[in-house]
Amino acid sequence: MIMDIPEPLKIYSQFFHPALMWILLALTVYALYLGVQIRRTRSADKEERKELVKKNFNSKHHIVGSVILAFMVLGTIGGMAVTYINNGKLFVGPHLLAGLGMTGMIAVSASLVPFMQKGNDIARYTHISLNVALLGLFSWQAFTGVQILQRIISNF
Repeated sequence: MIMDIPEPLKIYSQFFHPALMWILLALTVYALYLGVQIRRTRSADKEERKELVKKNFNSKHHIVGSVILAFMVLGTIGGMAVTYINNGKLFVGPHLLAGLGMTGMIAVSASLVPFMQKGNDIARYTHISLNVALLGLFSWQAFTGVQILQRIISNF
């Protein structure tokens, strides 16, 4: 079923998902930076730790991570919805499958936070590993998304 949506809205709606994802990719790199700073704080000597704790990296990492989680899930659903509305189907391929995998990875990564807060190192290393893999997939997704966007633009 193709919904009857005004043509300008159908055209411009196709650009929201890519723009959101590029913003989220940048935020993901920032979350990585904050996570590295948290690790640095944990391993610092007493004086350096005092200074690093004042910068509140932990809180910032949680906030940025929460924003990324929420908007990645909504962006994935939105991208699929716009594709379906504009084409009457989803194009099952590497971009869609990797995006769905990434959405699952970030959900699992976020679900490990309570265990990490209790000092579980396995949860911590799993969180880090998932997020490094996620960042790699996200970078690849950004470029395959640009290729898809170029095809969309060439159809105008």
